[in-house]
Amino acid sequence: MSKSLTRPEVGHNFLASLGKRRLRPGGKEGTEWLLDHLDQNKPLKVLEVACNQGTTTFELVDKYPIDIVACDLSEDALNRARKRAKNHPKKDHIEFRIADARSLPFEDNSFDIVINEAMLTMLSDVDKLKALKEYHRVLKPGGKVLTHDVLFRTDDKAYQVKIRKDMTRNILANVKPLTGVEWESLFTSCGFIVQSKTGPMSLMDPKGMIKDEGFGGTLKIISNALKLKNRARFKSMFKMFKEYQNDLGFIVVAGVKKD
Repeated sequence: MSKSLTRPEVGHNFLASLGKRRLRPGGKEGTEWLLDHLDQNKPLKVLEVACNQGTTTFELVDKYPIDIVACDLSEDALNRARKRAKNHPKKDHIEFRIADARSLPFEDNSFDIVINEAMLTMLSDVDKLKALKEYHRVLKPGGKVLTHDVLFRTDDKAYQVKIRKDMTRNILANVKPLTGVEWESLFTSCGFIVQSKTGPMSLMDPKGMIKDEGFGGTLKIISNALKLKNRARFKSMFKMFKEYQNDLGFIVVAGVKKD
């Protein structure tokens, strides 16, 4: 690990500790595109995979007549989400639980929607397939998988390797983004009919942060980032994302399970 990375958390946990609540590569823009693909006029049973602290979970239950199971592998993140849910007016429609995307503890054909943001990139090619096959299995015929992830905007394979190494070093987790064509092919191979949208990454872009977190929220994040214990780690991550701002972006995919 680089000596400059004095905070050893995985990148999204580090940013969350600074006060960042939207930990998705396309921020609000990406998430809102996904939510536009929900049927707003009927009750839905929703599974959210890799829910982290439940930001999208609460947005969904606030806006739509749904019951949602939100799962993650981090007990700490789930406990923070459960704490937020205690006084929520729709808390009876929310369940948080530990679950692994590659082996979901749910019956076949049991959900109308599976939503998954900023997680598939963290998996190997083999595990990406396992997760998508699990999403396909637990969805009802005609159900939708909605995902939001990191996009390679360059086709240069050697340069992709360099970016992956730098990302892994900075966020302290293995990552493997794909190009738009590769993402769509992956979903198609698992039995989905897909639509997608791509755009620039907003995760640490100043304008994107203001849009996602608000001016006050962004000031809080920057203030925390400048504290001595956080400064080197934040600077390293910010520099890395700025260097690759033309080569990394976000992709959102809506995939319909074939009947």
